[in-house]
Amino acid sequence: MPRAALLSLHLRMAGTVLIRWDGSRQPDVWSVPPPEMDPHVARLELARRYLHVFGPATPDAFATWAGLGRKRGTATFEALGKSLTPVLTPIGKAWILSRDEHRFRAAPGPTAPARLLPSGDTWFLWQGADRELLVPDERERRALWTSRVWPGALLVEGEIVGTWRRAAHLLTIQPWRRLSDTQRDAVEAEAGSLPLPGINRPVGVRWDSG
Repeated sequence: MPRAALLSLHLRMAGTVLIRWDGSRQPDVWSVPPPEMDPHVARLELARRYLHVFGPATPDAFATWAGLGRKRGTATFEALGKSLTPVLTPIGKAWILSRDEHRFRAAPGPTAPARLLPSGDTWFLWQGADRELLVPDERERRALWTSRVWPGALLVEGEIVGTWRRAAHLLTIQPWRRLSDTQRDAVEAEAGSLPLPGINRPVGVRWDSG
């Protein structure tokens, strides 16, 4: 039997395959003894961690992110019971961890003038309809969450306003709207501060209006 098939079979039968992937190299895959934690308990803890990072969120979004079926995602949220607090968002009902409520009620802190978030950064690693909370415009959502490798997200004053990609020392930035000279200067300063291993020349920025 091919190695890939054996690996897939082992994963389905025992659930003891670990995968570590840093996003830039081939993943490390190895087998370990079965975990002692009950799967139900582990799933509840996974949901708590998900909500702490991505909340407000829905059972469907959690199920998609965790690779679970919709029924199991809903059952997990129901099992968390009073540890969750229902909230209303611009796109409908969702849930947060009750212990995180004070964080949502707190006044927002200062925002950075510009940030270049890498592809798959946790800040925009959202699923399904939840993405509308970050990027209301459908065309802009398609540009950020593509069907292939995602671009990075251009964050200006706390709002996603475009995408970026890098080839060697050159960053190509595609803003979705007109930026002021001050904002563009902030973006270029952020680009110049990126640590790029193996690149021994200044980072260049190319603005692409599409």
